[in-house]
Amino acid sequence: MSSLFEPYTLRSVTIPNRVWMPPMCMYSAAPTGLAEGVATDWHFQHYGARAAGGTGLIILEATGISPEGRISPYDLGLWNETQAGGLRRITEFLKSQGTVPGIQLAHAGRKASTSRPWDGDRPVGADEHGWQPVGPSTEPYPGLKVPHELTVEEIREIVDRWRASARLALAAGFQVIEVHGAHGYLIGNFLSPHSNRRTDAYGGSFDNRIRFAVEVVDAVREVWPDDLPLFFRISATDWLEKDGWTPDETVALARVLTEHGVDLMDVSTGGNAARVTFPVGPDYQVPFAGRVRRETDMPVAAVGEITDPEQAEKILAAGDADAVLIGRQLLREPTWARRAARELGGDVRIPPQYGWRP
Repeated sequence: MSSLFEPYTLRSVTIPNRVWMPPMCMYSAAPTGLAEGVATDWHFQHYGARAAGGTGLIILEATGISPEGRISPYDLGLWNETQAGGLRRITEFLKSQGTVPGIQLAHAGRKASTSRPWDGDRPVGADEHGWQPVGPSTEPYPGLKVPHELTVEEIREIVDRWRASARLALAAGFQVIEVHGAHGYLIGNFLSPHSNRRTDAYGGSFDNRIRFAVEVVDAVREVWPDDLPLFFRISATDWLEKDGWTPDETVALARVLTEHGVDLMDVSTGGNAARVTFPVGPDYQVPFAGRVRRETDMPVAAVGEITDPEQAEKILAAGDADAVLIGRQLLREPTWARRAARELGGDVRIPPQYGWRP
């Protein structure tokens, strides 16, 4: 059998194949009112189509643990029961298609309070449902608002928010949580010396800069059942020549997170520093995942410009990842897993409503 279509088990959860969908924001929830942050029919059909298309694991988009944790006012949220109820409809359908439902819990940090990308991807104020972003320091992301520097008490409150959101994720029926530590959002802001200028216990040394990430993981693991897996998404490098987060630090963090109950690292890159150059192309981020897999005990998923079934198969066969996350290609082709199964000789579930026809 194709490696891409071998089941994969983490704790008590068996994912039917290694074709996984990464979080990709839809910016399609209501920004205010009783429906604020609540999943809509758009979200249901979007995720449902990829589940019916054979995707083994779907990780829902970056979902704010608090109103201020969203990237934009139109993001999904998971800080109340109404939002959990809206998500439950999605998890139940994904499970009915044999797909494992996951969710990425996130806080956007200094990159929060922005418009939707198609509205200019710019900072928004109170007149457009915006708010004051926060971060480890007052160092702004270029072009965005100056963040409020979090106090230690405020850091602890945000950790509590992650814990509460994880409880709601369980109630909503998710089987995987991914903690978002990548792409220049709050956890990544703390990890990198490029954005973290603190001089207290949360800044300076490697151990201090990872402290917030570890506290969040511990808070989530405290309420997330022992039999369910926990993922962590990382940007393996800031793509800076100096004073940034590095691949060496990613490997070191993976070792720490393994000890704190993280089951898989979702390895991406970039997003914390503006105006950097990097070699975008097929497999350009895969070596960072491969290094974590080879140098630690942490399983990994690879991302970035993975579009072809044979390409995905080679990544697994080479030992660079345990699974591949197919992003933009799944937006273009919801049934990508079925095509990959045909080309590679694998098996994938087809809904009987489609499969009975010759």
